[in-house]
Amino acid sequence: MLIAAAGGIVFDEHRRLLLVLRSLPPAALTWSVPGGKCEPGESPAAACVREVGEETGLAVEVIRWAGRVHRPAPGGSQFVIDDFLCGVVGGTLRAGDDAAEAGWFDLAAMTGLPLAAGLLEALTDWDLLPA
Repeated sequence: MLIAAAGGIVFDEHRRLLLVLRSLPPAALTWSVPGGKCEPGESPAAACVREVGEETGLAVEVIRWAGRVHRPAPGGSQFVIDDFLCGVVGGTLRAGDDAAEAGWFDLAAMTGLPLAAGLLEALTDWDLLPA
């Protein structure tokens, strides 16, 4: 079964990337871009905006679609994740929902973290690495 999901690729003014530490499976205890499953009838872009807000406290707007990845899901299913480049339009950064922590990371700091599988490769392929 395919499960639609979305993620937000968000940079600050120093081109640091917004990452969250996942507290729940899948990918628990790894850092990734904020995101999650689409609700019934919800577009991936709308899910991206909602999930970024829930997990980070930041209001964002979608700038453009960045790419799609496929990741294993529980029970032999598969997540089909559409990622979007987003810009911050409001809010205050704080970890929320299923994010244990949230923060801005440059490439050096990011590569020292336990990252979600395939994150660095996808960002590299899409030319969306932080500074």
